[in-house]
Amino acid sequence: MSYDGRVYTVHIGPIERKLPIFEVAPGVKIAIFNMLGDTEVVEVAAAMLATRVPFGTQVIVVPEVKAVPLGHAISAHTKLPLVVVRKFRKPYMGDTIETEVVSITTGVPQQLYIDAKDIELVAGKDVLLVDDVISTGNTLRGLRQLMEIADARAIGEMAVFTEGKTRRLGGHRGPGQPPPFSPTDLPDSTVKDPGFGPLTGGQANK
Repeated sequence: MSYDGRVYTVHIGPIERKLPIFEVAPGVKIAIFNMLGDTEVVEVAAAMLATRVPFGTQVIVVPEVKAVPLGHAISAHTKLPLVVVRKFRKPYMGDTIETEVVSITTGVPQQLYIDAKDIELVAGKDVLLVDDVISTGNTLRGLRQLMEIADARAIGEMAVFTEGKTRRLGGHRGPGQPPPFSPTDLPDSTVKDPGFGPLTGGQANK
């Protein structure tokens, strides 16, 4: 990744954050949102998203790593159980189910796993898929594939931010391609999509 010092200002409810803009591939720049350790952002975003959890949701499902604190906080607000989809398989996880995705930040194939102990928790249930940021939608597609294998029903998708142009994704508002930034085109506002996540707006600047 390369960084030239530019940032992208965003607001989550009353909170303002400046996200560094990194070039993750030739011609592709993204504003990096990392909520790990930012307890204020996690709690505010979770409180906002908790009010939008679809009726009938029985389990919250998140991919590791950055979405884990968000999922935990939403689970605490809603009293719904939480399942964390893993990106690395450990021996103690037992007979897992898995699928493969390609992340925009890594550009390489990556496996997603559901721990054996969690398969029974989601099987036959209505689940909500939650991530910190949705960009290409690849991770969400991987999560939906896992839910299908586990005989679970994904009834909603939710994120703090969407990147790029909006489109319909799984019946909910979601991001489309191309990614948000190119080397010569930095936007002056982020996607405004309050029905999907609590992103209220932003501005790219030095």
